[in-house]
This record gives sequence, structure tokens and C-alpha cells, in this order.
Amino acid sequence: MENVPEAALDRGAARHKIEVADETLAFRTVWIEDLTPTGFQLSAAAGFKPAQQATVLHILHDGELEDVRPSETVDLRNSEGRFVIVESDRSYRLTIDGERFDWPCRIVSGGLLRKLGRVTPDEKAIYLERSDEPDRLIGNHDLVNLDAPGVESFVSRKLVWKLNVQGVILDVATPTIVVGDALTRAGFDPDQGWHIFLKIEGEPKRAVGLTDTIDLRTRGIEKLRLTPKEVNNGEAPSAPRRDFALLEIDETHLDVLGFRWETVMDAGRRWLLIHRFPVPVGFTTTWTQLALEIPPTYPGAQIDMFYTNPPLRLASGRVIDCTHIPATIFSVPFNGWSRHRGPESPWNPTTDNVVTHLALVESALAKEVGE
Repeated sequence: MENVPEAALDRGAARHKIEVADETLAFRTVWIEDLTPTGFQLSAAAGFKPAQQATVLHILHDGELEDVRPSETVDLRNSEGRFVIVESDRSYRLTIDGERFDWPCRIVSGGLLRKLGRVTPDEKAIYLERSDEPDRLIGNHDLVNLDAPGVESFVSRKLVWKLNVQGVILDVATPTIVVGDALTRAGFDPDQGWHIFLKIEGEPKRAVGLTDTIDLRTRGIEKLRLTPKEVNNGEAPSAPRRDFALLEIDETHLDVLGFRWETVMDAGRRWLLIHRFPVPVGFTTTWTQLALEIPPTYPGAQIDMFYTNPPLRLASGRVIDCTHIPATIFSVPFNGWSRHRGPESPWNPTTDNVVTHLALVESALAKEVGE
């Protein structure tokens, strides 16, 4: 067991020191006056009364747990003086990498399994083997009920992290990876010139550079999305229009992501236009012009729906529902997607803005292609 001091058993003194752990495998020192104590004597020395029906498990030198009955003796002259002693009326059998353990509690955590099986946390993951469905990954804080019929079998496997790089799934043996290395492994030329965005579930996409490091242990990492940088014919682009201001957080977000964007007013309606907005693989185009209607009292009034030009179509040919609400901006036709916030996540003027609405847009697009 890791990080557990070896039992200090003083075999020459009248009182002898042993190490006793509870169901969390937290050890404490207990003194006993017999080198060949019974299970009853061990539980009594640990502070348990007979009515508590304590279970005594002897931790052998190889890490296995051996049940010690109340009348059974343990020879501490020739064995380790380490025990798990808990109040329990039965034990539950489990195996870790084929090694058998009898555990006195109905519930066991992933962290305890690691201690029992001496599984290194930075190198291996623990799985509960299942016959009719995929094996279950057991995290350190996950709990497993051992009361099911049969013996619960756990196995440790070398850790592998997955990263989606523009549709290419990488198996990574280390918990971190440099963005440039990820592109190279996925078959993309890092020097070609990319806008690179890291998408994490529930968060706006974030621009990253080739030298940035991604921690693959971060919950919710979805993918690295690549879009080619703008290529022009050498002519200076016209200055984008700024007919009205957005929130500072909105403008900063759009600029950091490298978008070319404009705010325009047409026929009394206020629009945010984002040129060459990237769409996921699975549509018939890589880009679209995205339009968001910004209410005059924004952010007090919410942004609703979004509009695209040209209309987006799926490569599969399937028709996308509720995407035919017409709008015209400077004589250019747009198709509106009827996508709205649900009652459980209403617009909050203090926290919602263009940034959070773009997350809704990306989620709606990704849903259509199964991302």
C-alpha cells in the first residue's frame, strides 16, 4: 500500500505496536500486549466492543487481505503487524488484477481500490469489468456497490487520453500535449497557417497557439478546431463597419478569436455580422456568414436565434428543421435558425452576452452533425 508506514512491531517489549486502519485506509498506532493475539483481542485493542461485530483483516506482506476470525490467532513474530478493523457483519470479495481481496464494507471507492491494489494513479486507470456492456472507468471518487451477486473484478490499464483534432482522434499516452505536436500527429502541417480553437463543453471556444500546452485531464475537452487563416489577393480589406458598439467583453472575444466582424443597422434592425464563421464537418460548406440581431436594449433584452448566408445544408441530405425564417440585410437574404433558450436556462442580463450566445450557436450546429 502506498504512503502507509510499515507497522512498527516491538517484539522485545511488554507492549507491542501495530498499525490499524479504518474503512478509509487511514492508519493509526495501537498497542497490544500479546504477540499471538486473537481476532477478538485485536478488535478490542482497536476500541471495538463485542456487540459491534468488528471485522479484522490482516494485511499480508504481498498486500492481500486475510480475514481473522474472533477465535483465530495471528503470529506477529513472523508477519506484518498491519490490520484493517471496521464494524461490519460480513465481508465482500473482489479482485484487482486477479488478486483477491475480502473487503468489510459494501461500498468501495476508486481511491481505496488504488490503495488496495497498489495501482499508480499517474500511470494506470481502474476499470470494473462487465460482461454485457463496456467496462466502467472508476475514478478516485467514484463509488462501487459490492453487494451485487458474484465477485466484482477490477483491472488496471495504462492511461490513454483522447483528443479530437479536426475530426482525427488521437490516443495520447501523456496527460498533456503541445498544440503543434497534436496537429503534426493528426496529419496537419502546423506551418500552413491556422486559426486554432480549443472547445471545452459548456465554455466558449478559446483561441490557442502552436506552443500552448493542453491538459487532457481537463473535464469536457471536446476538440481542437482548425480553420485556415484568411487569404487575400494583396488588396487592403475595407474597414469593418461599427454602426453601434457591443459590450467590451463581446468585442474582446471576437477579436481574440480572429473574426472579421461588423455591427450594422438596416431598416431599423441592428445586426452583428461575423464573416467566414466556421461550421463543423458534416455540412456542405466550411464557412458561413453569421448574423445575430442585437436588440436596442441589449443586454437587458436577449439575443434570440441566429441567421446564416448562404443557407446551411447537411452533406447527408437530411433537411434541418426550423431553419427557414427569412431576413434580409442590405438586400442579402439570410435564413434564420429557430433556436431558443429553454425555461431552465433563461437569458440573464448580468451574465449573458454575445459570447454565451455564440456558444448556443456552436452547440446547435454541432448537434446537427452529431458532435
